[in-house]
Amino acid sequence: MATYTDLKRDDYRATIDGKPVDLFTLRNSRGMVVRITNYGAKIEQILVADRDGTLGDVVQGYDSIDGAMGGQPSMGSFIGRYCGRIDGGRFTLDGVDHQTSVNSPPNTVHGGERGSRFRVFDARQLDEANLELTYVFQDGEEGFPGTLPVRLAYSLGDDNALTIAWTAVAADKTTIANFTDHTFFNLSGDLGSSILDHVATVHAGRYLALNDTAVPTGEVVDVTGTPLDFRIPAAFGDRIADDHRMLVLGKGYDLHYVIDEPASGPAPALQARIHHPGSGRTLEVLSTEPGLQLYTGNFLEGKAPRDLGKGGTLYTKHSAFCAEPSKFPNSINIPSFPSTVLRPGQWYAGSIVYRFGVA
Repeated sequence: MATYTDLKRDDYRATIDGKPVDLFTLRNSRGMVVRITNYGAKIEQILVADRDGTLGDVVQGYDSIDGAMGGQPSMGSFIGRYCGRIDGGRFTLDGVDHQTSVNSPPNTVHGGERGSRFRVFDARQLDEANLELTYVFQDGEEGFPGTLPVRLAYSLGDDNALTIAWTAVAADKTTIANFTDHTFFNLSGDLGSSILDHVATVHAGRYLALNDTAVPTGEVVDVTGTPLDFRIPAAFGDRIADDHRMLVLGKGYDLHYVIDEPASGPAPALQARIHHPGSGRTLEVLSTEPGLQLYTGNFLEGKAPRDLGKGGTLYTKHSAFCAEPSKFPNSINIPSFPSTVLRPGQWYAGSIVYRFGVA
């Protein structure tokens, strides 16, 4: 008997900003199911088996478009034009100063007031396992310069891997771009339960130091001897309450890791592995990007309507984790960080792979 909420397509059908919104379903031959809405390109459900072969829902989300619009805006979303924080929402390109919309004072976060998580993508389901979503960031949108079309390809493989691949191009002006996916995972299948028993491995020996407003300063710090070190597997809850500045600032894990051996080409590299001992489910996170934001649901509050999820489940603090590969936040203001600048005609291609298994 299913213990997950059966999402209804009709509950997601709507018109927003004059564009049709829908819910799309991907399936593979092993019974894995992924449901995505083109509002914010949000992943609303992933059904995958535990060690006993029982399907369970392993991502937080909402069971209607109204829920998604009134809920946590980042939950399940594709994040652009620029993920993470930009210090003061300010940057300079070719001697020209730019001010983006400040939506997390004093900074811009995740693309501004109406970044991609609030936008309707054009959608085309290619077949049972593949979905194409497109959106065009306009010149001046949220204060960012330049027109930036982006194409997303969501592909579900028979190896239980969901791939999110993107291509974008600076169509007319020099611009900046930094993308990620912001799915909230709970591998237990009980979406209101704590993830502090999940065991994580992160292939990173350094992290980005943050200022008091959670913006990277440019300093890259060794994790050795700190509760931020996941090179040896450890449960999220083992050290989350330790007296470390990064944990106090973020109210848990909410920091960007510098991957030890990042991808050197189009093939994604393994960044992290998370295991839920109770269900046996595992998640491997692979990407083309050089960094990984690890977040342990520190600002989920269990309050309706924002945290009232599927099946009436309340999403409480530490009931999900996010593993968000990207280029480094605030890179545009720190020359030593990987560049996020795109010149006219320059392409930005990358991918994130979420591969599920059991152990």
